[in-house]
Amino acid sequence: MSPRPDPAAPETGAPRVALHLMGVPLHDVTMDETVEWIARWLAEGQPRQVATVNPEFLMKARADPMFRAALAEAGLCIPDGVGVLWAARLRGSRLRERVAGSDLVPRLAREAADRGWRVFFLGAAPGVAERAAAILSARHPVLQVAGCFAGSPAPAEESEIATRIRDVRADIVLVAYGAPGQDLWLARNLVRTGASVGIGVGGSFDFVAGVAKRAPRWVQRLGLEWLHRLVLEPWRWRRQLALPRFAWLVLTGRDAP
Repeated sequence: MSPRPDPAAPETGAPRVALHLMGVPLHDVTMDETVEWIARWLAEGQPRQVATVNPEFLMKARADPMFRAALAEAGLCIPDGVGVLWAARLRGSRLRERVAGSDLVPRLAREAADRGWRVFFLGAAPGVAERAAAILSARHPVLQVAGCFAGSPAPAEESEIATRIRDVRADIVLVAYGAPGQDLWLARNLVRTGASVGIGVGGSFDFVAGVAKRAPRWVQRLGLEWLHRLVLEPWRWRRQLALPRFAWLVLTGRDAP
């Protein structure tokens, strides 16, 4: 499927911004279109950052100007979360599809194997990136894994990590440091890595590696993936408090930063 550039600004090589929530742009793209935008940017060789935006992201961005600015500069902010689709409908904007980062990583592995893209797996707990890469390589034997490294989003490690990625000539960097760490890391370092596309993927490596269990598809379709994760990881309850606050801010129109 071909991407749909914004007809008002075709020279930008960017998809259409459907709306802004809490100061963050949200793009109306499907999974297929997301992959094709990534393919286009890889062909162009111009660095682009992709952010997987969910309600927790938006709440953090509302309170953090640096995080909000990083998302505003991203090439693509995909709607990762049914709460984002719901909020868009209330604003009179229809986002056609949820594009979950946890679904994007396996899809990109398949596309990378087919198209010869070199992928670097950065972040998660020690050993998890390697395990995720091994599982994806078993599914797609010609997948080119440029490298794996846990590292950290600490500024003191940035130069060494960026050099490591540049030296292995990665095309795509998947960063699993969680928000906002992964997105701020990419905003500061993507150009230095030499990669054309950087994507913050949150807990996706954990799901691929089997460290964390994702909700069944029927639970995802009902929009209750957050509840499934809370049941399995009750320590997340404080983070989940952002969800009712997000809903209240959207319903009352007080979601501006």
